[in-house]
Amino acid sequence: MRLKKLFRTFRSAFFRFPVIRLLRFIRLRSLNPVSRKFGMNRGKPVDRYYIEAFLEKYSKDIRGCALEIGGSVYSSMFGANRITHQDILHAVPGNPNANIVGDLSTGKGIPIEKYDCLIVTQTLHVIYDVRTAVANIHRALVPGGVALVTLPGISQLSRYDMERWGDFWRFTNLSAGRIFAELFGETNVDVIYYGNVLSAVGFLHGLPAEEFSEKELNFNDPDYQVLVCVRAEKRIDKFEHSGAKKNT
Repeated sequence: MRLKKLFRTFRSAFFRFPVIRLLRFIRLRSLNPVSRKFGMNRGKPVDRYYIEAFLEKYSKDIRGCALEIGGSVYSSMFGANRITHQDILHAVPGNPNANIVGDLSTGKGIPIEKYDCLIVTQTLHVIYDVRTAVANIHRALVPGGVALVTLPGISQLSRYDMERWGDFWRFTNLSAGRIFAELFGETNVDVIYYGNVLSAVGFLHGLPAEEFSEKELNFNDPDYQVLVCVRAEKRIDKFEHSGAKKNT
C-alpha cells in the first residue's frame, strides 16, 4: 500500500510538468477514451475526488444510526467516531457487505423513520422513478435526520448499470434542488456542484484525479457541473405534514 501511494504521488507530480501536460492533452484527440472505467484503473476517479470533498464538508452530519448504499466506505472515512449503528443497503441479494436488501424505487425492505443519516452516492441516476426514490429516502430518516446525496452531472454512462437495471439520468443543481425541495422543503435543502471544463473533459476521458492539480480540480464553473450534491434535512414540521406513516 505504501509503494502504491508513493507511485501515485510521483505520477501526480510527473504529470504537472508542462511538456508532459501538453502530451497528455494531445492524446485526448482520440475517438476512444483513455479509460472506460471512469479512471478507476488508473487512480482515483475525478467524481470520487469531488464526492469526498462533499462528504468531508458535511461530515458532522454522518452520525448516529447511519445507512450507506453498497458499502460503508464513506461512513467509515468521514463518520466512524460518531456512528452508533451502521446499515448497508443493496438493491439485490449477493452483496456480502450489505445487511439490508431493499429497493429505493419502491421502498420495499427499507426501514421507516430509523436513520439519522443516509449516504446515497451515485445511485439515483440508475433509478427511473427518481421522485419515489427521494420520497423513500425522506421516509427512512428520523425528524432532524440528514440525507447526503451525490448525483452525476457531466459523465459517461455506466455500462455496468446500463446492462443490469439501467442508467437513466444526469442532473444539474437546479433539477436536483427542485426534486428534493418538493419533499424536504426549500429551506432544508442545500445544493452544491463541483467541476469545470478541464476536469469534465479529463473525467470523460477517464483521467484520474492524480493527473490534475488541486487548483485545477477545485475551481468550480456553474456551466460545467461534473458532480451535483445535495444535503437534505428532514425537519419535524415537514414530517408532521407529509402524511408519512410513523414506524411503530
